[in-house]
Amino acid sequence: MATTPEAVRPWHEMPPEAAAVLRPVLPDLAREIIAAIRVEVPAYARPLEGPFGRGLVVGVEEALRQFVDGIEDGGAMLRARVYVDLGRGELRAGRSLDVLLAAYRVGARLAWRRFSAAGIAAGLEPQTLYLLAESIFAYIDELSAKSAEGYAREQSAMAGEQRALDQRLARLLLRDPPSDPLDVEEAARAARWHLPESLAVLVLDESDAVRVAPRLPADAIAETYGDLVCVLVPDPRHPNRRAQLRQAVGLRRAALGPAVPWQEAAASLARARATLKLVHDGVVAREGLVDASEHTAVLLLHSDRRLLQELVRARLAPLAELSERSRERLTETLAAWLSCQGRLQSVADRLHVHQQTVRYRMGQLRELFGEDLDDAQRRFELELALRAQGTLSDERPGTDRGSANRGPAPGAHPLPSRRRA
Repeated sequence: MATTPEAVRPWHEMPPEAAAVLRPVLPDLAREIIAAIRVEVPAYARPLEGPFGRGLVVGVEEALRQFVDGIEDGGAMLRARVYVDLGRGELRAGRSLDVLLAAYRVGARLAWRRFSAAGIAAGLEPQTLYLLAESIFAYIDELSAKSAEGYAREQSAMAGEQRALDQRLARLLLRDPPSDPLDVEEAARAARWHLPESLAVLVLDESDAVRVAPRLPADAIAETYGDLVCVLVPDPRHPNRRAQLRQAVGLRRAALGPAVPWQEAAASLARARATLKLVHDGVVAREGLVDASEHTAVLLLHSDRRLLQELVRARLAPLAELSERSRERLTETLAAWLSCQGRLQSVADRLHVHQQTVRYRMGQLRELFGEDLDDAQRRFELELALRAQGTLSDERPGTDRGSANRGPAPGAHPLPSRRRA
């Protein structure tokens, strides 16, 4: 609600002598307005005690006095601080601004009734009475605007204070090594945040946070870490929680760490950050919310890039000297054979080739890998290497090209594509 511009404040046009007619009415009018407000506005139907009582009495008396003073002084500027403070007080008291505005309307109605009666009795001109009515309601509009301004200022201040408390709590929860539990519990009480039995950490790029944050669950708290925003989501196993998060994220990239006790929030953060990196690197190729718990094996494989590359080179070295076409055929045959636990017909079905073709290729693989194909530990390491090799497509087994920090090939998949021989 905008403040009434000074140029159109109608009480500027009131004859100053009208103030002498209205001023004697003020004491009784103030008492009548206070009594009517307590009856007509349910939120104010309480004893006139403490800050509430003082605020109501001062607000009514000051409003009436300023109005009459404004007429007498030729339209002096509104002394607004008391009404800004009334707006602030409404928010602190947990009441909506509508309650205060309703009280203003009650006051305006009664003021017009008493002032017009006094003006008629004193013989004020009809034109002056019309101007008086316009002035009263314009004045109430201005008071309402000042109180709305105070209410908004307090909302902003309280939001800032709450944000600071939430951020402190988030930092304590996400600290590694963990914070003292007593410090966390104290911070949670200050932030009025119930420490849940479990939580999960959602991470997303800071550039996406502005759009995502307003749609996150109301009990989530967030903190910024570099160019990421980390959101602590309580009770992540709640039936509706995943749906809320997916809807909030939409098609933007975000990763959700595993559900952990609040004391282990840093672990959920680490897992979520690692998952989001896989998304950005193209290892996990999808948009929207990515759940770290659905990509545990990939996370494990990529937890040490250098070790992963060493595994690929060492275990798949026998394929290094083959031509590209032969290496591709034998790689996909070996991957299918391991996946199908050596069942030749299943391998043939998967590769869409004849079983005899599989036998021939497996003969070649046995010449290359020897006893490794019969050793359970070696087979396990071979399967890990094959899964990883799909994300290291620019690396050739047995070569030294690339570095431990090279990112995976965009769009790569954990296993080679299945092609017909």
